[in-house]
Amino acid sequence: MEQKMFCYQCEQTVGCTACTGAAGVCGKKAGTAKLQDELTGALIGLARAVDGNEDLVTEKTDALMIESLFMTLTNVNFDDSRIQAQIDRVHREQGRMIPRCAVCASPCGRNEDYNMEQLWQAEENIRSLKSLLLFGLRGMAAYAYHAMVLGYTDNTVNQFFYEALMQIGLDLTMEELLPEVLKLGEVNLRCMALLDRANTETYGTPEPTKVSMQIDAGPFIVVTGHDLKDLQLLLEQTKDKGIAVYTHGEMLPAHAYPKLKAYPHLKGNFGTAWQNQQKEFDAIPAPVLFTTNCLMPPKPSYADRVFTTEAVGFPEMVHIGKDKDFTPVIEKALELGGYTAPQQQTGINGGTELTTGFGHGAVLSVADKVVNAVKAGKIRHFFLVGGCDGAKAGRNYYTEFVKQTPPDTIVLTLACGKYRFHDLDLGTIDGLPRIMDMGQCNDAYSAIQVAVALAEAFGCGVNELPLSYVLSWYEQKAVCILLTLLHLGIRNIRLGPSLPAFLSPDVLQYLVDSYGITPITTPEQDLAELLQ
Repeated sequence: MEQKMFCYQCEQTVGCTACTGAAGVCGKKAGTAKLQDELTGALIGLARAVDGNEDLVTEKTDALMIESLFMTLTNVNFDDSRIQAQIDRVHREQGRMIPRCAVCASPCGRNEDYNMEQLWQAEENIRSLKSLLLFGLRGMAAYAYHAMVLGYTDNTVNQFFYEALMQIGLDLTMEELLPEVLKLGEVNLRCMALLDRANTETYGTPEPTKVSMQIDAGPFIVVTGHDLKDLQLLLEQTKDKGIAVYTHGEMLPAHAYPKLKAYPHLKGNFGTAWQNQQKEFDAIPAPVLFTTNCLMPPKPSYADRVFTTEAVGFPEMVHIGKDKDFTPVIEKALELGGYTAPQQQTGINGGTELTTGFGHGAVLSVADKVVNAVKAGKIRHFFLVGGCDGAKAGRNYYTEFVKQTPPDTIVLTLACGKYRFHDLDLGTIDGLPRIMDMGQCNDAYSAIQVAVALAEAFGCGVNELPLSYVLSWYEQKAVCILLTLLHLGIRNIRLGPSLPAFLSPDVLQYLVDSYGITPITTPEQDLAELLQ
């Protein structure tokens, strides 16, 4: 009998309800989805074994928890053998804490995995809140992972993974689950602050930087994903080898970090957002290293040049293990040789150059200039237009929205959603570019810091600022960021291109009533309402 799946954690799920067939829209097969459910159930079992006893938890336990949750994000790992091996690792760690007894005169429940079918078949509102909690945890795990590989951890963040997973495995009411869901937003703020500190203390404070979209002749490697440590290690191993390195997708903001941009062979940016990779990587004369999520099933035309590392995996692709020896990637780059002549690429709107690096450090360094421009009436409004990109129809809304923003407004952006419009030239206001790329999705922390600083400067609350949030979502990191914004009390967020399938009508109504969350409509209508 053909296996069936149930998955509705991403924005492109079938019919805006759920992927329930033999494969999902992302390319994940039903068997892989089942294994990811088993891994999640095992992690809930691990949380049950801990049961609040911190003495049982080691650094190895925390690392296993974070890496395992990361592996279940959309477009991260399609390799069944690696997911099964991860399940086995979780069971061994659980067994270290408490025997996995098959028969016991006094069962304690602490050695049992959770059957995810209980979640998927739960009452609609319970399923909705538990899904919101689970998907937010998966997103936060990605941020915790990136900080962890740089040597930065936070015990409060780590403890919350066990606490929240325990809640998912319990029989709770909506009233009991809702505070835990909202708490995730608070803890994720702490997690994003941790990652911000890890990145800036390791690589320096990002600074505004122009990035070329020209690909030079000769051997090169494309690095995609979010993990700055992997990029740094590759840059070290490719020094003086005549190989250029280009970022792709969410790796673009790496060019703004002083210690990374110091490598002369970090040349520029290749391509656009993740969902275009099957077209842009077609017959590319260079290898592509995937460091985190956003992997799509490779086409045969370039499957021999895809390499994965860390939590990323795909069957039969070469995986770079914990030793981080990138020799296979380097050898493939030299073998393929790159282009014989320079190739001028362009963004979606025809631009040939991108600018990044407007994190909170850069923006707040000119805070007086920004505040004065607002007081002088030169800046009327700020829009944070950012989030995930994707292939579903309706995402051109964000391009049109940005194009139609008045010339006395500033567009702050982050994550891969910016590829829709950040090659546009909208001019400047008092020397400040009208489009400011704040970085990766986790750099929503920068936007929060800027909002807080502006609120202090004007002596008002964040909801009284001339600042509006127009967000796009695709996967689970967007979920935890949204919960963080709600934790901060930010209201009237526009969200699109469609609302999450896992939000039940009652849960959605709660978010509308409590926080004013609104689905996007048209650029014209939304702009008119936001500028009132």
